[in-house]
Amino acid sequence: MKKLFKKRSQKSGLLPGTLVHIGRAGTGDVKITVIDYNNDDFQEKQLSSIEQCRDLKERASVTWLNIDGLDDMGTIEQAGRFFNIHPLTLEDIVNTDQRPKIETFENYIFVVLKMLTFNDADKTIDGEQVSLILGGNFVLSFQERPGDVFDFIRERIRQAKGRIRKMEADYLVYSLIDAIVDNYFVILEKLGEIIESLEDEVVSDPTEKTVRKIHSIKRELIILRKSIWPLREVVNSLRKSETAQITKNTEIYFSDVYDHTIQIIDTLESFRDMASGMMDLYLSGVSNRMNSVMKVLTIIATIFIPLGFIAGVYGMNFEHMPELHSRWMYPAGFWIIIIAIIAAMLFMFKRKNWL
Repeated sequence: MKKLFKKRSQKSGLLPGTLVHIGRAGTGDVKITVIDYNNDDFQEKQLSSIEQCRDLKERASVTWLNIDGLDDMGTIEQAGRFFNIHPLTLEDIVNTDQRPKIETFENYIFVVLKMLTFNDADKTIDGEQVSLILGGNFVLSFQERPGDVFDFIRERIRQAKGRIRKMEADYLVYSLIDAIVDNYFVILEKLGEIIESLEDEVVSDPTEKTVRKIHSIKRELIILRKSIWPLREVVNSLRKSETAQITKNTEIYFSDVYDHTIQIIDTLESFRDMASGMMDLYLSGVSNRMNSVMKVLTIIATIFIPLGFIAGVYGMNFEHMPELHSRWMYPAGFWIIIIAIIAAMLFMFKRKNWL
């Protein structure tokens, strides 16, 4: 449940805008990197403080400032003062339990979304919150820890590949969101392979371990759904935005991301139905096996009811019982009656297709 809900009790009673990190505890180190580019120039460097990018603020270029690590509240506050970010936005950045959302302010657009990765070792989904701030000519990205899916974007900027160096800051935000959404397809492919193998296991030889696997995959689908469903509205708001930060040239690219989001949601719903169907199939198989066992036991019990009655009658200790002193009554009479009863009952069960 820690992957779905994070404790907020430490924020109780604090003033709005108070910065308290809620989420996974980090090392305390903060890594600040900046990439500044335009069509003709590019520079990339690592900073020790936000103030070191002051000389880039007045340039006719796009500045991408990325901060890895949210434990240092001083760095977050410094970024807020330098770029004129609202305190409530800063509070949402360090509170990593936010659902994907978009908020529009006078001088920037604030976007929250989830970057997910698939852990091949234990077949689980690991996620972190990514906060994006789009200003006039700058983009701020805040991540909980180092490591992301943006390396190919950095490489395109370095090598001046594609149109990213020719476009405005809103195109960079599109590229970042598109990279996160495309990574969802990778996760869905791996989940699809797991679901397919589980289906074969449920049909062929289901065990209690199979049930745990089904519950695990359903839990991962819940995490994925929680991250993707709100993102649809976020991207839809971006493609229909009428703010100065989003240009007409970029709206079509956000529409493409929106289509991808809808496709992911459709696939996700199909996987959820398949997972629920596997659980129903498993329970049905268990019930059928139980019915088969009860059927065999019932037939055995039914056969032995009259046999037990006959054996009980002739097992009573009375001296003047019929056939008690007959020499051939036990081998010829008793066992012939027993065998005849068994044969008759088996014949009747067979005719009624109970066997």
